[in-house]
Amino acid sequence: MDQASGSPQGPEEQRPPDGQNLPVCYRHRDRETGVRCTRCERPICPECMVSASVGFQCPECVRGGSGTGHAPTAAQPRTIAGGTVVADPRLVTKILIGLCVAAYLVQRVVGNQFTDHLDLVGKVSDSGLPPYDGVSAGQWYRLVTAMFLHANPLHIIFNMVSLWWIGGPLEAALGRARYLAVYFVSGLAGSALTYLLAAPNAASVGASGAIFGLLGATGILLRRLNYDLRPLVAILVINLIFTFNPAMNIAWQAHIGGLVAGVITGYAMVHAPRERRALIQYGTCAVVLVVVVVLTLIRTAQLS
Repeated sequence: MDQASGSPQGPEEQRPPDGQNLPVCYRHRDRETGVRCTRCERPICPECMVSASVGFQCPECVRGGSGTGHAPTAAQPRTIAGGTVVADPRLVTKILIGLCVAAYLVQRVVGNQFTDHLDLVGKVSDSGLPPYDGVSAGQWYRLVTAMFLHANPLHIIFNMVSLWWIGGPLEAALGRARYLAVYFVSGLAGSALTYLLAAPNAASVGASGAIFGLLGATGILLRRLNYDLRPLVAILVINLIFTFNPAMNIAWQAHIGGLVAGVITGYAMVHAPRERRALIQYGTCAVVLVVVVVLTLIRTAQLS
């Protein structure tokens, strides 16, 4: 990992050999690790990790920095993506789940009148004549609102369990702002691809596009940490089988669009060099959003 100028780095810290991504523990040079001391930011292996109130610290920092040249109060703890380490690392995930559940309860109480004004549809009219509803009629907000709506109890239960299981750990690894950026960019990419390729009068709802984006970003993170990807790949394959099963009536465009956006933004989040980390991370998100806008404009021109 690249070090920012002026960031703490002891003379004993080793760089990984060429072709490898992870640094090695500064005390055990034969052990790669993706974890750093939350005070001095030197890489530490599990044997050297000392649990602190937030994250882990190296033995020297726990003893007050003696013999290391590092002050006991160093930089603010950061996640692997540069986000701030917080007391509740799943707060954003909880809020997103709460918003989806609240929206679904309103759907159940109000009925189709509520859903029909917020679901993702390209161009539709009850009479077949103007005025039309849909994104092509200028209702771009549907690209976002559809991400919080669900079709039935099984739909929302499955999505919210997936969001908790996948989103919680990813939020802790990226930090709140970066996690939220991946979530919304992936969801919007899924909405845009659905709008572009699906029938203009076919309504679509669900957080699946955003969740597939989180799944893709998780795969990039696990690869960055040299973790076993086989369980995640198995889950992805199973989900894709369901996605392309015609009997399931799933908007595959949302899943694929979200997955691709999640992989792209996830890569930027965990691989951006430290000295220009935020610029690359959020710049990549901005580029994907530009693609979303372009796809939306293309489809709108086709339907107008």
